[in-house]
Amino acid sequence: MAMGTAPGADELAGARVALRARQGSGARYDASAAPARELYWARLGTAYFARQLNELSDAALWAASSRSGWTRRRVIAAVGLEGRAIAQAIALATSGPSEEFADVGAGALDLAETLPATALRHLVTHAAIHLDVTWRDLTDEQWDLPIEGVSCTIARESVFARARSLWASALDLRASGRLADAPPDFVAALEV
Repeated sequence: MAMGTAPGADELAGARVALRARQGSGARYDASAAPARELYWARLGTAYFARQLNELSDAALWAASSRSGWTRRRVIAAVGLEGRAIAQAIALATSGPSEEFADVGAGALDLAETLPATALRHLVTHAAIHLDVTWRDLTDEQWDLPIEGVSCTIARESVFARARSLWASALDLRASGRLADAPPDFVAALEV
C-alpha cells in the first residue's frame, strides 16, 4: 500500500483480526469504540514525523522551522510535550489527580527546546509511546470522558487533534515532508 493510500474499513478489520491471532491472548488492543480511522491517522502521523525528524542532523535542528520565530527544535519539543500533555489529561480524567505529572507549559517548552539533541529526540519517542498506550488502554466508555488542559474537550477528540498537529509539525520541520504524503481521507477531514 502506498504511503498516501488509506486502507478501507474491511482491510483494517481484517488486518486487526490477523494481528490479534499472531499476538496471542496476552496482548492488549484498542477498545471497539475507539476512533479507529483517527488512530490510524495519528499513528501514521507519528511515524511520518519521526521519519522527517530522522532526516535532520543534530546541527540542523537549530535551523528555522516554517513556524514564525520557531526553530525546528521548538517544533520538536512542542510535539513531545503535546503528546505528554494529552496523555496526562486523559490519565487525570480516568484515574483522578493521584499521579504526579510533568510540566508541559511554556516554561517546559523553553527548557525542552534546549535539551541535547538525543534527549529531544527521546522526548518525542517516549511521549508518542506513552500517548499510544494511554489511548490503547481506554475502555469503550472512557473514550467519551471529558478532558481538560488540552485543545480538545473529550478523549475521542484528542486523536484527531494529535493527528492534525503531527502532520502539520512534520511539514513545519522543513525536511522532505509534503501534505501529499498524508492519507487523502485525512486531508479531506482537515478541510471540513
